[in-house]
Amino acid sequence: MNTSPMTSSTAANGAVRWVVVIAAIALIFDGYDLVVFGTIVSTLLADPSQLGQLDEAAAGLLGSYALLGVMVGALSTGAIGDYIGRRKAMITGIIWFSVGMGLTALAPDTLWFGILRFLTGMGVGAIVATAGAVVAEFAPKNRRNYYNAIVYSGVPAGGVLASLLAMVLSDVIGWRGLFLIGALPLLFLLPMAWFKLPESPQWLLSRGRVAEAREVAARTGMLLELPSDADAGQLKAERVGFAALATRRYALPTALLGMMSFAGLLLTYGLNTWMPEIMQQAGYGKSHSLLFLLVLNLAAVFGGLLASVAADRVGPKQVVALTFFLAALAMVLLTLKLPLGLLLSLVAVAGVGTIGTQVLIYGFVSNYYHSAARGAGVAWCAGFGRLGGIFGPLLGGLLLSAGVSPGTAFYVFAAVAIVGTLVTTCVPMTRSAAQRSAQEELAAAGAGK
Repeated sequence: MNTSPMTSSTAANGAVRWVVVIAAIALIFDGYDLVVFGTIVSTLLADPSQLGQLDEAAAGLLGSYALLGVMVGALSTGAIGDYIGRRKAMITGIIWFSVGMGLTALAPDTLWFGILRFLTGMGVGAIVATAGAVVAEFAPKNRRNYYNAIVYSGVPAGGVLASLLAMVLSDVIGWRGLFLIGALPLLFLLPMAWFKLPESPQWLLSRGRVAEAREVAARTGMLLELPSDADAGQLKAERVGFAALATRRYALPTALLGMMSFAGLLLTYGLNTWMPEIMQQAGYGKSHSLLFLLVLNLAAVFGGLLASVAADRVGPKQVVALTFFLAALAMVLLTLKLPLGLLLSLVAVAGVGTIGTQVLIYGFVSNYYHSAARGAGVAWCAGFGRLGGIFGPLLGGLLLSAGVSPGTAFYVFAAVAIVGTLVTTCVPMTRSAAQRSAQEELAAAGAGK
């Protein structure tokens, strides 16, 4: 293989910064979309004039429509993302979910609200399925978990934003105004992505487009090992996307990673949707209940970043297993009658172990696969995992509508976290997960059958 390394530290750092900023802002609005529904559930339940008569079970179903859309959008992007490229997938997702959020604010009834939530979710799914792949292909190999954590911490950061805006603005602009805020990326993020988001040189190499990869590498200052024309043709002929996931090398790990994401997203969406209502039923007022939601997401942002540093040093597998376990322990302790300060501390631990764990899972998955399969791997994790996201709000709604105690609901969520711990320990490690160098990435693509 004839190689030609190209690098410029300043340009490379600039490219990484733009990729991280654009992906992180996109996922902030993913998190905003997730949590804003949880902040308005109590309003919709109490006021039939908003969208119609709702009970807890119906509200849980309504909250799951967006998650079903995310699953469809993520899997669809996984089917085509490794063919069309990271840039096109990301820009399409930004346009799609921004328009969807704006239209949802105009929904006249539950039928249209549910339809538009589903369609918005498809755009969110495209972003979630693409962000990890593009960051993994631009980030320095010794900081990939950290940069992925920054980007995917946009999800809980968006939850914090939704909680704060709901506290401050819900009585001023109503729930429709809160949804209109979710359309703002169309005005500023889309132009930013259009002009500043480069295509991934690693993806271009995986498709045999060496000349274009060379041009992008020179422009962004990335370090690449460029193959000969014969090697490029071989890489282009290798299995791409979901076909690569079905190989003997990746089939079992892909199933286990999907189950990890299922557990993580069930906890993330279940708690974000029902935490305020569970705590209200436990005797706390609305302001305190929203405070719990704020702490849950705020702790996930900072805790996820700290955990990602550990993941870069000791490996993501061990850290994810530990944070899942800590979430289970915290939720069991939340069933006790404890002082408010201690309860908030436990909610913070639960946030790190649920939402923060899902941030780490995305980083784990993004770095597990070689470039030709990376988009599909992240899409599978996001798409199959969203089944857990769909089931989480449904599970919470069914539990509360059946009249179970808040403590029982927390026990059920804790059991899911224990399952996540056990599944994580079974994931086999590969050289991909140990963060291969760029040259090893190319060699692995040729051995991926």
